[in-house]
Amino acid sequence: MLTRLYERDNDPRTLETIADILNDGGIMIYPTDSVYALGCHALKERAVEKICRIKGTDPRKNNLSIICYDLSNISHYARMDNATFKLMKRNLPGPFTFILEGTSRLPKIFRNRKEIGIRMPENPIVMEIARILDAPILTASLPMEEGEDSGYTTDPELIYEKWGKSVDLVIDGGPGKAGCSTVVDCTSSEFDIVRQGDGELA
Repeated sequence: MLTRLYERDNDPRTLETIADILNDGGIMIYPTDSVYALGCHALKERAVEKICRIKGTDPRKNNLSIICYDLSNISHYARMDNATFKLMKRNLPGPFTFILEGTSRLPKIFRNRKEIGIRMPENPIVMEIARILDAPILTASLPMEEGEDSGYTTDPELIYEKWGKSVDLVIDGGPGKAGCSTVVDCTSSEFDIVRQGDGELA
């Protein structure tokens, strides 16, 4: 299914349908503040496992990332001290992934590793979905083959052409942009930029 959403004034029934798909363990592709990404209800372990298979990701070796709709919601799923909270407050929403220690509220698949990536993209579509879902969304960038046209991670119609039969829903939120989030490790007393992406840390 290909569904068009806008930055505001979306039909509440469409948003509820999307939330129902995710609550039922469905997989979606949706816009972020960079390339489009795979997503699911992060507390539905089988859906998380399916995305890991699509990505070829081993959760025992790679950190998983979730989207939370606000800073207070993050505190349910990740531990952060006062300095980390202030850092995130200055920079979110935005193109950042903050690595924090996860909590026991996350499914077992997340606890294979102690750390978790936290995102709050500067994209009102996915943030609105997360608020309505009232749960974190697992997020993983679309896999891209070597030499493949970047349109398959930024153009909703090309994305649907390639992935439409592999997922339950593709959300057309307009063209994405090539890029990636800046990854910041906050698990020690000093913040460490692991990968410099689109975000300039304030």
